[in-house]
Amino acid sequence: MKRALGVGLAALLGAAPLAMASTEADDLERRAAESREVVRAFMQALKGELMRAMQEGGPVRAIAVCRERAPAVAARFSRKTGWEVGRTSLRYRNPANAPDAWERHVLESFEARRRAGEPAARLEHYEVTVRDGRRVFRYMKAIPTGGVCLACHGERLAPEVARALDRHYPGDRARGFRVGDIRGAFTIVQPLD
Repeated sequence: MKRALGVGLAALLGAAPLAMASTEADDLERRAAESREVVRAFMQALKGELMRAMQEGGPVRAIAVCRERAPAVAARFSRKTGWEVGRTSLRYRNPANAPDAWERHVLESFEARRRAGEPAARLEHYEVTVRDGRRVFRYMKAIPTGGVCLACHGERLAPEVARALDRHYPGDRARGFRVGDIRGAFTIVQPLD
């Protein structure tokens, strides 16, 4: 839409507005590409730790990794990039990961797009918005539910897994998922100002 607006302005005012709009669009795409790379690295780091935990102690050990290591991995990527890097979900387990209003809107749009046939693995959204009076670039990438996720997030949990979740997350909302559902999303905020 911005590109179309830039073309219309360029026709009225000359080539400079088109170049400006193109540069802005290029900057957005560059930021999205950088965000994709950070999400990919975050996902691989977290998945590696979860798979090791599953091999060492099964799903109960994986719960500890999600509780202790996932926030630390997110914090490491946040420090490395200078951005806010994290995870969120409409059906979150940890209240610290509850979505803000913008994230909730994007997650709801992801759900609508998935119901319309888009695979969860392809869902992403990014835009420049204002948060706390400052312009920021925001990016979200859906997390599809895979088969291994069902051990802790599925419809039928082993009793020891359910007990561990009840102990650590008394308000847990992150159960009852099926393969292909949107488990949540990675979320990134890049400051612009």
